[in-house]
Amino acid sequence: MRGVRDFFFRYGTPLTAGLFIVSAVSGVALYFGWSPGLFHEMHEVLSLVLLLPFVLHLWRNWRPFLNYFRHAAMPIALVASLAAAAVFAYGASASGRGGGNPAMALVAAAQQAPLETLAPVLKLDSAAAVKRLDDAGFGPVAPTDTLAAIAARSGHSPFELIGSLTAPAPAPGG
Repeated sequence: MRGVRDFFFRYGTPLTAGLFIVSAVSGVALYFGWSPGLFHEMHEVLSLVLLLPFVLHLWRNWRPFLNYFRHAAMPIALVASLAAAAVFAYGASASGRGGGNPAMALVAAAQQAPLETLAPVLKLDSAAAVKRLDDAGFGPVAPTDTLAAIAARSGHSPFELIGSLTAPAPAPGG
């Protein structure tokens, strides 16, 4: 057990520093819109991974950390940080934006549209969309059904339905 503890103590702070740099660079890139496809998942996943070495770093430096609370700087900094977060959260909720991925908002809206309305966006007519979903085993499907309703009725994910609708058309006779 001593070896595990030594490993955590040895690598907690260096991993915290390294992952913080990755998180900071990817966060700045996302803020300025630089290659979001490259940085988005990296930022989300590695920022979560950063939590483990952060906890290890905190564990390793617990007594010095507690010393910060002897002065007003730590409580003031924590309150200021929470206040800043609250301003952003309130702004997002008051505007109705709520944050989040705009592509997922588009997918959520598409799931609520009748198939006959959604099909032309996918370069299909409603009959072809109905046929694709019926053939894929999601039926029976009507042109007035929404993807959400079809998914709930068939017990499948709406993303499976979207996959069937956006897949390349089957070859004639195949």
